[in-house]
Amino acid sequence: QVDLVESGGGLVQPGGSLTLSCAASKNTISDKAMAWYRQAPGKQREFVALITTGGGTGYNTSVKGHFTVSRDNAKNTVYLQMNSLKPEDTATYYCNTASQSLDWGQGTQVTVSS
Repeated sequence: QVDLVESGGGLVQPGGSLTLSCAASKNTISDKAMAWYRQAPGKQREFVALITTGGGTGYNTSVKGHFTVSRDNAKNTVYLQMNSLKPEDTATYYCNTASQSLDWGQGTQVTVSS
């Protein structure tokens, strides 16, 4: 199994930016379509963004235009650049394959608040 480690979260004011990272520590993820998900308190985990092996991307409509997903296969890492953050973006963010086939990591907390 691949160990997925998310990082980069924190407290940010509305309108601010953060960049999240997801690193696989055991095996390669370069041959997998990867995705970001998030779970807000009291809500189900939801899809945020997807990046294919070829670099194609897809987004939840709620984040399209202000989040950008990317990957660096040499570093075995996937990123999520988040701009113009809103309070409703507050959640724990996770990465996994597009089919959610790997064990979930611990996620990274993003809190958007003034």
